[in-house]
Amino acid sequence: MTNVCAESNAFREAQLKSERLRIRIVLGVAGAAILLRVLRTLVVGGHENVTSSLMMCGLVAVFSAYEYFLLRAVNRAIQNGRECGNWVWLSNIILETCLPALAVAFLSSGSIDPIYRPLANPAGLAFFLLISLSTLRLNPLHCRLSGLAAALSYLVASAYLGWRPALTPGTSLISPQKAVFGYAIALVIGGFVSGMVAGEIRKQVEAALREAEAQRQVDRLEHDLSVARSIQQSLLPNVTPEISGFEMSGWNQPAEQTGGDYYDWQVLPNGTMVAELADVTGHGIGPALLAAVCRAYARAIFSRGVSLHDAIVQLNAELIGDMGEGRFVTFVAAVCVPGCTRVELLSAGHGPLLVYSLGEDRFEEIGAQGLPLGISSQFVSDPPKLLELNKGDLLVLATDGFLEWTNEEGEQFGVKRVEETIRKSKEKHPNELISTLYAAVLAFSGGTKQQDDLTAVVIKRT
Repeated sequence: MTNVCAESNAFREAQLKSERLRIRIVLGVAGAAILLRVLRTLVVGGHENVTSSLMMCGLVAVFSAYEYFLLRAVNRAIQNGRECGNWVWLSNIILETCLPALAVAFLSSGSIDPIYRPLANPAGLAFFLLISLSTLRLNPLHCRLSGLAAALSYLVASAYLGWRPALTPGTSLISPQKAVFGYAIALVIGGFVSGMVAGEIRKQVEAALREAEAQRQVDRLEHDLSVARSIQQSLLPNVTPEISGFEMSGWNQPAEQTGGDYYDWQVLPNGTMVAELADVTGHGIGPALLAAVCRAYARAIFSRGVSLHDAIVQLNAELIGDMGEGRFVTFVAAVCVPGCTRVELLSAGHGPLLVYSLGEDRFEEIGAQGLPLGISSQFVSDPPKLLELNKGDLLVLATDGFLEWTNEEGEQFGVKRVEETIRKSKEKHPNELISTLYAAVLAFSGGTKQQDDLTAVVIKRT
């Protein structure tokens, strides 16, 4: 038995269920044999026939009782999740092959010459039936042992009837002396052929079980990812704050079930609102966890009422110990004060940020003021950018998933197409504007797969 099978509870269960089927077939054949023998006796009659029938029925009944108790043991093993010892199978092989041998030795017709009785008794065919059914054990070794045990017990029964091997040259191949030996060789060959068949069946069972186990692991992973996605989505804002002088909206769609992007609103006790957008490198469960950690740190730090620059310095200090090699976070925060036309903006490695001026019908692309978070223990940046927003002006914060989505020709959507879409939708509410931008990216992609997370925040001065 291979190590894979030895360690597989699923294979052991499949093997026991296959053995259960084999025993049921044996019991069915035994019952059919008794029925046919009884019918023959009723039709033919005769003292010798009745005596032989009683002996056969008694022998088969004892054999059936043994098989029944074995069947119960197999059922218990399946229910308890354990396996039967090798001694059970080895003893079963020996005892089963004894039944046809006993029938050959003691239930042969007295009217047949003793030397031909091993060949003329139909009970010998039961050897081949048992060898064929041994394939259901899913163990090539057991099949070969079944063939060898059948051959040995057949030869012993034949010897009991007076058969002796022909040792003198010139004996015909069809003589009883050689025919019995040839029959025994056929039983051995049958055992080895059954072993080959059992080996192939075993391989198929192993492959099916591996596939089923792989599918179970995929299902578990998908379930875990679904739970992680629901948790991550629950961390996103479900209510947009109402800030005097501003309309705003945010949206997120990961490339996989979970992603490394997030956005958040945080209204401070003094009424000031902080809009945050972050993009952790990569996408999937790892970046999603880091994004959740970043959000928790940011909320705790901004609630202290520190300045925008100091808040991001502290956020970087907290994240630096959580970032693995090659990981970092691009982060941007915009501070809006109710009724104030100014918006304070600071970007740690995130850009470009787009500001649309309605009065001048033009865009300003703002780059990052500092490095992404998690790269260096010291966060150094330019001072926050102060934006003067007039009525109808827009501040658009978006992750690179929008900009870098490619079509079938490998061409990226790019900043210019983002600007064109925003310009055409400048009169819309920020929520509708984001929907229009996403629809434009989808139309441009031509059905190509989303490769990166998509997150956008739009702030509009009213």
